[in-house]
Amino acid sequence: MTQATEQLLKKYQDRQVVVGVIGMGYVGLPLALSFVEKGFRVLGFDIDQQKVKLLSEGTCYVRHLDPKRLHSAITEHGFSVTADFDRLAEPDAIAICVPTPLTLQHQPDLSYVTRTAQQIRGCLRAGQLVVLVSTTYPGTTDELVGPILEQSGLVCGRDFFLAFAPEREDPGNPTYTTTMIPKVIGGVDRVSGDLAQRLYDQVFDRTVRVSDARTAEATKLMENIYRAVNIALVNELKLVYERMGIDVWEVLDAAMTKPFGFARFDPGPGWGGHCIPVDPFYLSWKAREYGLSTKFIELAGEVNVRMPAHVVERLTRALNRRGKALKGSHVLILGLAYKKDVDDPRESPAFEIIDRLLASETRVSYHDPHIPLAPAMRSWPELPPMSSVVLVPELLREVDAVVVVTDHSLVDYDMVYEHAPLIVDTRGVFRYRPADKVVKA
Repeated sequence: MTQATEQLLKKYQDRQVVVGVIGMGYVGLPLALSFVEKGFRVLGFDIDQQKVKLLSEGTCYVRHLDPKRLHSAITEHGFSVTADFDRLAEPDAIAICVPTPLTLQHQPDLSYVTRTAQQIRGCLRAGQLVVLVSTTYPGTTDELVGPILEQSGLVCGRDFFLAFAPEREDPGNPTYTTTMIPKVIGGVDRVSGDLAQRLYDQVFDRTVRVSDARTAEATKLMENIYRAVNIALVNELKLVYERMGIDVWEVLDAAMTKPFGFARFDPGPGWGGHCIPVDPFYLSWKAREYGLSTKFIELAGEVNVRMPAHVVERLTRALNRRGKALKGSHVLILGLAYKKDVDDPRESPAFEIIDRLLASETRVSYHDPHIPLAPAMRSWPELPPMSSVVLVPELLREVDAVVVVTDHSLVDYDMVYEHAPLIVDTRGVFRYRPADKVVKA
């Protein structure tokens, strides 16, 4: 056992471990609060000065989190947030929760991970544990992060420790909170894995140790690719059944009665969230390094990517049947978030639908009770600033069509049905309503 290992273990035993969490977003902030609530001193890091300011003032911008948790963490437990990355020497354990998006060419963009690792390297000291949490391809932790950190002159597994423990957040899920979801952990080496598991055992209800960091990285991709492929399958079946005059929602309801061998996935306007639209391409890119092509996964990606275009096509045809053109029409989008009852807009299909409508010279408004201002998005940088409109009968009568993109519970769908002249429903909200003004998409 090295001296660095002994030092960190003693801090575990004395409950003196300081935890640093880099990235105060949808993953990092819940993780930081979870550590705080288990008695750890936690220091949050973010490059966004506005986020640091808001959190320091006790303002929680992640709406599905209870603001009381943040207030308690700051006032009672000393939780603090900083943009000063020179303080990275203070934590004994550092969790990296930064974005891992795609480039325009659908290749992994690990620039955030790389820059973060370089910042840690500049402050790295013996006895620190670094855990990559951001979803990525197998090999990132030991091939990219490890060598950057070792440029400090310290040796991984002897002087500092490195592991991967993927996030498994499901924003807005009231049943499974952060610490209730089993935490998968894989170390670059055995000692790193042991130390990471020892840390997370004190916070999570259950930890799941795997043989190494690559296995942990692959586990996260497995989970999300499983969802991506099944979402693509049900979206493709929706297109087929649509042509056949069969209601896909009725089919799903009937299939759900089978007590085994069937897991339900609902169709929609396309995939969304940070993970599902991104992770399959991470694995496909890495597989090419081994001379393999992931045709099945790539096909699922193609199906999901084309769904926003299908929605716009259905809208166009529905308007044409009413003697109207898409150009010049006023379309109201219901929901910007990628999923129901959250304020998370990352990779939401709503933005591509809006982009396509604006390109057709359509007047576009949106209503989302959880997103009052449409944020700037990396994937759609040219979209103009927009704010959520108030959903009232007068507005619904004035628009030419309403497109349900996200089925938020707070929307008055009875009012929408009563006053909107045309509804394009991508979520099955109006599946039991008369079809005179409802078009399924």
